[in-house]
Amino acid sequence: MDLVTQSPPACLPIGAPPSRATLRWVEECLGQGAEVRMIRPLAGGVAHVNHALLVESRAGSAHRLVLRRWLPTSPGRPHDAPFARGGSDFSPEREIAALALLAAAEIPTPSLVAADPAGAYGDAPALLITRLIGHPPRPAPDDLPEYLIQFAAALLGVHALNGASTMPPYVPYNRLDPRTPPAHAIRTELWRRAYDVASRPAPEAPSRFIHRDYQPDNTLWSYGRLTGVVDWSDASYGPVAVDIARMRLSLVLRYGKPVADRFLAAFDQVSGGYPHDPYWDVRCLLDLLPEEPGRTISEAHVPLIEDYLAALLAELEAR
Repeated sequence: MDLVTQSPPACLPIGAPPSRATLRWVEECLGQGAEVRMIRPLAGGVAHVNHALLVESRAGSAHRLVLRRWLPTSPGRPHDAPFARGGSDFSPEREIAALALLAAAEIPTPSLVAADPAGAYGDAPALLITRLIGHPPRPAPDDLPEYLIQFAAALLGVHALNGASTMPPYVPYNRLDPRTPPAHAIRTELWRRAYDVASRPAPEAPSRFIHRDYQPDNTLWSYGRLTGVVDWSDASYGPVAVDIARMRLSLVLRYGKPVADRFLAAFDQVSGGYPHDPYWDVRCLLDLLPEEPGRTISEAHVPLIEDYLAALLAELEAR
């Protein structure tokens, strides 16, 4: 579920098929005589254009791959991305570094096949990675408890990875200047209080390897089993709480706060004890701001988000 409404750049729209030069680069990466047999656009993505590919080698072997191309910067904006990301840090090089560390992870993640981070061989900077089986989750209500446990358990392997300090450090997208509420805010006082909370020193927390955009649409499932975690473009060295808060926000918008609270309880269970500070939920929520032309919070989501924010602020004030 999209948290913001976005307008993609005109020069490489979402779903734009790869150029012939890009496909030729893919084929060369698979060896002489390889041929792209199938191209299918993948749903989702704002900062990337993603396509599933089936490439047949000269010997007849089939390779299931994903081609990820970085959207070009549009005039007047530092970078087109879901949030106010950190410029050059949001790059193919960042995902390449993340995938190298993830090769040691217990959870299924894509493997890097080839990289063209400068876009020298095609129409945009690109990565070629393996395609995992599965689809984004669509759990029935009765299946949610098991899904939440698997969402939580998958994070343990991510946060345990060695070499995390080699990743760019976590930096909030919203630098708190300007302190503006959403355009469709109903209870503006809530947003003022949220900015006050976020401006305090962050609670002390050990830093680990984090996904940074951990949410249901970045996981893959097959027959009720989590088969992969994808989209590592924001991977960082930072507090575990960032991944918890990001997943909670997404669950609030899909299912309501009780399900987000159940996810938190699931993570506490699988991790053997986890003290979560609602500060991180407020900080994650503010990363939806400031709004910009072409990037706004859906008006329909504002009441739900404000109810969630009110509950978080009440919890913080009760401490």
